[in-house]
Amino acid sequence: MQKSYALPFGNKTIPDIYLNIGHFLDHFIMLIFAKSAYDAGREFGLDYDEIIAYGAFGFVLFGGMAPVAAQLADKFSRSLLMVLYHFGIGLAAIIAGYTQSVWQLAASIALIGVFAAIYHPVGIAMLIKNNHKIGFRLGVNGVFGNMGVAAAPLITGILLIYGDWRLCFAIPGMFCLAYGVVFALALKDGDDAVTLKKTRLSDAFAPHWRRALTALALSTASGGFIFGAMTFVVPRYFEISMTNLTNSVAVTGLLAAIVYAMASFSQIGVGWLIDRFSPKTILFSVACGQVVFIFLAATYTDLALFAAMLVAMCFVFGQIPITDTILSRYVPDVWRGKVLSIKFLLNLSIGASVLPICGMLMQAGFAMANLFNLMSAVAILVMLAAIILPHQAPSERIDMPASKSSVLTK
Repeated sequence: MQKSYALPFGNKTIPDIYLNIGHFLDHFIMLIFAKSAYDAGREFGLDYDEIIAYGAFGFVLFGGMAPVAAQLADKFSRSLLMVLYHFGIGLAAIIAGYTQSVWQLAASIALIGVFAAIYHPVGIAMLIKNNHKIGFRLGVNGVFGNMGVAAAPLITGILLIYGDWRLCFAIPGMFCLAYGVVFALALKDGDDAVTLKKTRLSDAFAPHWRRALTALALSTASGGFIFGAMTFVVPRYFEISMTNLTNSVAVTGLLAAIVYAMASFSQIGVGWLIDRFSPKTILFSVACGQVVFIFLAATYTDLALFAAMLVAMCFVFGQIPITDTILSRYVPDVWRGKVLSIKFLLNLSIGASVLPICGMLMQAGFAMANLFNLMSAVAILVMLAAIILPHQAPSERIDMPASKSSVLTK
């Protein structure tokens, strides 16, 4: 349970928009290195396939520190951890811009990962404590997160034109510090009494929760690998597979940003569907789309690649609000931070494996397209997770008042 002694930021609430912007910054900062790695590698005398491995530390800690963040949030408060999150990633990004060796850069990216790990188990838990239209609100929050994914290659590409990879870290870092002040000032006293009136006074898990969490673990693990690969390697894949269109890093960064930005809105549609239809059916449909269109993306180039990648990313991003909505229906609020932390530990740690795997594949002579073939095969596991996921009657849900669930069962 959260404690109230972590003043001045204990037991605070904040409107969704502030949490949504925090989600944007989380993914944006984490993916600066994806676009700037080539430029940094040239300074340190390393090829792209060699330097990307140094970013793995940050991605491992991005997931690995999530349980620690959840534990600290339970001991102190979620709002305090979110304030530390904004200032932490800002300072770490600025430090990255001043590093003088590849190992210092790796350490600073690892530090970014430590603070970036706070957002998902803590920020998402703050968001879903309010049970109103969880699917839709998670979809909107996911759009902001993936707008961060989209903005990273675009803004980094622009900054590379006017500066170097150091500027790509320093300017966003300063913005995070400024926004941290805005976030802290926007916090307000929570009204736990109102929240309790809207939800069941129970800390019990929903029926069949073990089977549901097993399905979530499988979809989270496989989805983490796919998401990590798609968000990290697509900008570089566009650079080497769209040479008939352009050789500009800024243009390929723009095209990758367009894919991420347009595809991110699929989360709102999926979130709307989850609030109305069975998550089991929606998850299975999304998984089928991943299998087909990620495979097609591996076979196309130029404009055909752009179209296939856009549809593939719609299905990849569309999976995100499904798992968190299912979690909110089976796991009570008192346990959500811990379960979310384990979920993101699994998701992001496996996602971090993309970097060394990609590096090893390319060093072994495989084309980057082979990684997309691998992701298409991994998406079959998401289909299996949808099959394992149990059907849940409205009366078994714990994310709504008992009176409302009883009406839905009639």
